[in-house]
Parts: sequence; C-alpha cells; structure tokens
Amino acid sequence: MPPRIPHQSAEDQGSRRADDVAGLSAELAAVVAGARRRAVRDGDRQIDTAHLLHSLLESDPDVRAVVGDVPQLARLLGYLVQRSIGYGLRWQGSVEDSGALSVLKGVDGWSPLAAAAMRQAAERAGLRGDDEARGTDLLAAIVVDPEARAVEVLDRAGVAVPELLARIAGHSGEFAGDGGAAC
Repeated sequence: MPPRIPHQSAEDQGSRRADDVAGLSAELAAVVAGARRRAVRDGDRQIDTAHLLHSLLESDPDVRAVVGDVPQLARLLGYLVQRSIGYGLRWQGSVEDSGALSVLKGVDGWSPLAAAAMRQAAERAGLRGDDEARGTDLLAAIVVDPEARAVEVLDRAGVAVPELLARIAGHSGEFAGDGGAAC
C-alpha cells in the first residue's frame, strides 16, 4: 500500500513541499516529522495545523511555556489525543482550507493552511533576523487563521488565541500589541 502522504523529494515530485520552503531548525524538522507520522497514523491525507500543534507541544518547551499552565496543557493535549479516536474523525477526507488563503499549488501532503503556516514561520524568523524558524514562530503562524483546526482545538481547550499571540510576542521580544501581525 503506498503511503498516504508522499515521501518523494521535491525534485521527484516536480513540486515543492512545505517543509522544503521554510528554513527549518533541527527542532522544527523533528516537529514536521512528528506531524507527518501523526497524519499517517490518523489516516489523514494531509498534515494540518492540528498535527503541527500536537507535535509542537510534544517537542518544544518554549511552545509549552507560552501555551499555558500544566492543567491547560493537559486539557489541550487531551483534545489532540482524542482527535485520533473520534474528535477529529469529521476532519478526515476533508481539506483544511478556510478559503481566506489562496490555494497553494505544488505543496503535496499539506493542507493549504499548514503549508502557509510553514512559510509564515520562516517569514517571522526572517523579520527577526534569524535564518531558521523557531517553534514559537510556527505556533504563531498556525493560529493566524480563525478557521484553522489548531485554533478550533485551542478554543475547545480554553486557550484564547489573542492572549496566546501576546504571550508569543512577549516570549520572542516582539511588540505584543501587533496581534501577531509579524506573521
């Protein structure tokens, strides 16, 4: 059975992959690999923002620090774990795309919102003068669109996105009043 998410190189596919576009640190490369494994295990055709959120929370202490306290993290991880056993089943077979973004052509194995978040994470790093995106860059990028699956999961877990963006901005030394506009 062929894999659900293509693992060919960008040259073999004749297109780009979202993780080829963003300047990824070793830590974010591991996040992407974890999100890809999660998508395959969940039976999803594409990596979406909830897969990225789950992988970020599992692997990046800075992301966990800005998301909230231990009870809030536990509640959030609980929702993400439930995704594979029922909560996210309504998402299977559908593409995560709010329509607010133009459809990205040539990015295989990624939802349009997740692919855009990878690009935006690299842009945030560039604005800061870094060559590689951090976990908090990707977190800020995946919660920009209110229709993102990550935003839905955060909302259900009681994590308010505007406050989360302010904590990310404070953590990375950005002006907190921009509402994540650096995304």
